[in-house]
Amino acid sequence: MARIAPCFPRRESRATCAQMLAGLLMELEDKNCWTLAEAAGHPTPDRLQHFLARASWDEQQVTAQAARWAIEHLDDGDPDHAVLIIDETADAKSSTDAAAAARQYSGTLGGVALCQVAVHLAYATPRGHTILDRALYLPASRAADDEHRELAHIPEQTMFATKPQLAGDLLQRAHATGIRAAFVTGDEVYGGRELRTLIRTLLLGYVLAVRSSTTIITHAGRTLAAKDAATLIPAGAWMWLRTGSGTKGTRHYDWAMLAIRPDDTPDEHDPGHAALLIRRHRYTGQMSFYRCWSPHPVPLARLIHVATSRWRIEEDHQLAKQTCGLDAGQVIRWRSWHRWSTMALLAYAFIAVATAYQRQLDGPLAEHLGLVAIAIPELLRQLRGVVIPDPRRDPEHRLTWSIWRRRHQYRARLCHQRWHTYAETTP
Repeated sequence: MARIAPCFPRRESRATCAQMLAGLLMELEDKNCWTLAEAAGHPTPDRLQHFLARASWDEQQVTAQAARWAIEHLDDGDPDHAVLIIDETADAKSSTDAAAAARQYSGTLGGVALCQVAVHLAYATPRGHTILDRALYLPASRAADDEHRELAHIPEQTMFATKPQLAGDLLQRAHATGIRAAFVTGDEVYGGRELRTLIRTLLLGYVLAVRSSTTIITHAGRTLAAKDAATLIPAGAWMWLRTGSGTKGTRHYDWAMLAIRPDDTPDEHDPGHAALLIRRHRYTGQMSFYRCWSPHPVPLARLIHVATSRWRIEEDHQLAKQTCGLDAGQVIRWRSWHRWSTMALLAYAFIAVATAYQRQLDGPLAEHLGLVAIAIPELLRQLRGVVIPDPRRDPEHRLTWSIWRRRHQYRARLCHQRWHTYAETTP
């Protein structure tokens, strides 16, 4: 709060921000303006709703300050260890009224569904990882829908942009903020040439997943698909390497690397070193492919480490939704969505940094005592009631809120009935 306090021109906004952050980290059944306001001791949700929709403060400035604060604590002093990760996640919606909500494909939801999709940028080092920034994806159908734009208060300057273009905007914002890393990684959505060229203009390396049909050019000048390039690797060139540990044990894959020609060199830039990284499942033989580039030669183990770092953002998405209500904001307007996500990511950055700090304090002692490294949900349980205040639950306050909810729902029912009566009336 000390770091982001200058972002709020009024004392009331600063106080509301602190109360909302505490509410997002409390143990509540649901997390929305109603439940957070009740937990904070407010008589109605009006203050929080005003904070999200109309209060004077810059949510992007708050996001940038929070990102700087998180990096200061997660940076281990070696920029070569830092990795920026891009990925998207979706939140299911029940109505098309929410800004940018539409029926669209989402891997998070397992198919086509009514949802909002947002692209996120995460930062990872050996100390820990967290989400730094986000961008809401506005589908082309919604961008062209004037009625939806007006109801959701979507700014006039906000036009349709692809997910890779949004990822490029996030990377450029991070670079302008002063965030530095050695590599960028992401899944197949972000493996296109346009984004790869932008990454290189920012003087970053990349390890980006690509489809098996992606065309590559070998150093010998042959043009072929990535899946066909795998046949050029001798049987003895595959390396069996450990890529992490899960609840079921250590994960091992066969890996190989093939030098290729870069096709994304910006004007007046050195061509650097490009490679096709291939991962093969030891039992099924299924392969995954990654286009890689770095300004100087990088060993295979380093590229593998960057490629496997991508899964950290999926962990961040899951934990940010589970602990900080990233997907719980019942907001309709464009600005309200960005402000809710800013508060959720701010709360998650705090708990992610606190967990990294506690792991560093525990050191080898945890393993010596037969303990797994502390996780975010476990540390959050320890902080609730100590650093994070308990929600207000006295009988008088709960009764006041029960009456307010019932009165609000009664008025909403009357409004719906009047509307249906009006709509059914023949002109």
